[in-house]
Amino acid sequence: MDEHLISTINKLQDALAPLGGGSQAPVDLPQITVVGSQSSGKSSVLENIVGRDFLPRGTGIVTRRPLVLQLINKRPLKTANASLIDIKTVGQDGLKTENNTEEYGEFLHLPDKKFYNFEDIRQEIVKETDKMTGKNAGISAIPINLRIYSPHVLTLTLVDLPGLTKVPVGDQPKDIEKQIREMIMKFISKPNAIILSVNAANQDLANSDGLKLAREVDPEGTRTIGVLTKVDLMDKGTDVIDILAGRVIPLRYGYVPVINRGQRDIEQNKTIKDALQNEKQFFENHASYASKSHYCGTPFLAKKLNSILLHHIKTTLPEIKNRIETALSKYSNELATLGTEVLDSPSSIILNTITDFCNDYNSILNGQSKDISSNELSGGARISFVFHEIFKNGIYALDPFDQIKDTDIRTIMYNSSGSAPSLFVGTQAFELLVKQQISRFHEPSHKCINLIYDELVRIINQILNQNQYARYPLLKEQINQTFVQFLREALIPTDKFCKDIVTAEQTYINTAHPDLLKGSQALSIVQEKLNPSRPNLDPKTGKPIKQQQQTPSPEDDDRGSSFFSGFFSSKNKKKLAAMEAPPSVLKASGTMSDKETQETEVIKLLIQSYFNIVKKSIADIIPKSVMLKLIEFSKSEIQKVLLEKLYNNNDLDSIVKENDVTVARRKECIKMVEALQHANEIVNNV
Repeated sequence: MDEHLISTINKLQDALAPLGGGSQAPVDLPQITVVGSQSSGKSSVLENIVGRDFLPRGTGIVTRRPLVLQLINKRPLKTANASLIDIKTVGQDGLKTENNTEEYGEFLHLPDKKFYNFEDIRQEIVKETDKMTGKNAGISAIPINLRIYSPHVLTLTLVDLPGLTKVPVGDQPKDIEKQIREMIMKFISKPNAIILSVNAANQDLANSDGLKLAREVDPEGTRTIGVLTKVDLMDKGTDVIDILAGRVIPLRYGYVPVINRGQRDIEQNKTIKDALQNEKQFFENHASYASKSHYCGTPFLAKKLNSILLHHIKTTLPEIKNRIETALSKYSNELATLGTEVLDSPSSIILNTITDFCNDYNSILNGQSKDISSNELSGGARISFVFHEIFKNGIYALDPFDQIKDTDIRTIMYNSSGSAPSLFVGTQAFELLVKQQISRFHEPSHKCINLIYDELVRIINQILNQNQYARYPLLKEQINQTFVQFLREALIPTDKFCKDIVTAEQTYINTAHPDLLKGSQALSIVQEKLNPSRPNLDPKTGKPIKQQQQTPSPEDDDRGSSFFSGFFSSKNKKKLAAMEAPPSVLKASGTMSDKETQETEVIKLLIQSYFNIVKKSIADIIPKSVMLKLIEFSKSEIQKVLLEKLYNNNDLDSIVKENDVTVARRKECIKMVEALQHANEIVNNV
């Protein structure tokens, strides 16, 4: 069962490998990631765990792509002790070699080829690395997947990452340190990654690059295991007992000391079997490690990694299943939105797209959109806001008397009376003033139409920004241009219709309107305002004070009763007697008589009353008119207009040419869905 769990993760890695590997896969799989500096002995540790020489060697950065190494314990054909130290060797030309038929490797990119010669595996890794990165020491985050079958290994999944370096060498790019660091961080920052930090024991642990990186993403050390290499190269009298005891930099999984082959051993073709035997003897015979030798060495490290990985898989497998299902659902939905590769005829595509667009347009205006938002108003709700908040409040904010002054009313009164001064308030003056103020409704009505036009264009953009319309960019652009042009043309009759409504209100002033204040009512209100009926009371006695009747002088009486008395404020009799000609520009000025004041106030009351009637009418009828002539007209006519415009195009094929981004994204989604379906089948069989 344990091996089956690790095998399941291996299969998942293979299934998800086409998606870009461990650093970019949509599902975070448990795996052991190996980090360390170039000189730490990282490659040797991995080779000792496998029991084979198979990793590229040389100076500088040798590992330039992540290597996903899947070790699978394969039962030998004959009963044998499946231990790393029991590796078979065959003599050849006096040299020891480790090739035999029980062990072989397979690459994911060469699924039908088995590599029994591990030197060939090394060459294939180099070849595949150069294929992706070139030969100028560049690096790539796309992994190489290698599976090794052997009776001498424990089932494990390891990811070998490029060694940390600081100074570029040869043709290496100047930012090589940054590139490697970013690649490593992508792998080890994922919560399901177990970090295998390889550190040289003969150097200060606090200066270890691998451990420093591990602490950045795992500050508590809960998913990091340390490996101490070069223990045999430490100064005499020194050891790593304090580190193993967790007294230096503690890690949850602790540290395992190992001994690798030196460069001289490799040059002399010292086999890994011999190296493992020497490692065992070193720890058993060393004074500091003898009592704990069974916790030291590569075989113990392999068992410990196997145990850690198993525990980690058991813990995370339910979450992995959920993530695979979630990712599969996400990419399946996106693929459905992008549509299949099998295309209908161009005319059919255009018809379907136009139909979908018109349905979306009507739905948004009617408040039946499938994407109703709780964050902001949209579509028809915004149009309602323009009508009932912006336009209505703008209309009701108009005040006729911010433009009509009392002097204007007096002047119009005099002018409308002609040469014979009128005895009563003239209807002509009232109508003239009201018509002037009604004309002010033209501007807000025109602005309301433009605001609604802006909202309709906003709705068009909202619809066309959906993923389904991005598939055919030229068709999308044609729909947008045609609809906007259609709306611009519809603005002309809409604006004329609304102008006619305001003009109609100007043309006929309905003085018989039931809501209009009657002249007698206005006169009573003004008289009450100017001459309150309430008597003046004596503040001491509280009794009404008798008004002393003043007898006007004949001079005052003659001038006070004059229609134009307010024009003349001079007391100079000689000037009056001279009867000078009136000025070239004659304006109503001076103090108004009681009669003039009364008539002015009556006209103001009547203007206010009628202006309020027109306000209500305009605030109600203009939105209805815009609804009829622009919104409803666009809803009923746009499908016909779009079909006429687009179907008459001679080059339908170019209109329905798919967006390159859509084509690329569909391919990516298909690859994702296929890989995730395969992964889902794998986890469902656990």
